[in-house]
Amino acid sequence: MPMAKPAQGSYSRYARRAAELFGLMIRNARIERNITIADVAERAGISRGLVHRIEKGEMGSSIGAAFEVAAIVGLHLFEAEPAALTRHLSMERDKLTLLPKSVRTGTTKVKDDF
Repeated sequence: MPMAKPAQGSYSRYARRAAELFGLMIRNARIERNITIADVAERAGISRGLVHRIEKGEMGSSIGAAFEVAAIVGLHLFEAEPAALTRHLSMERDKLTLLPKSVRTGTTKVKDDF
């Protein structure tokens, strides 16, 4: 069963502020490169309204759309070099494979009956 999305007000303060920071970073990168919202929307295949919401840090925005917009405006959140990003992805995947399967799949029952 898919996990329900938290209500807008139930996100932590940290998460809301991080999304706001991400949106501002995207907006500043877009403005510095003289790219219009319409151009970003067209290149990303999304609406101008969604670009506005991403730039405002609205929590309901798709993370995929936000990452695509960041890439279009030249904002690199991780490694700018594709080979370095691939290396980091591989390292994180390798870390997960070292964990027991029950931990990776979330099938371990947490004992919280203190």
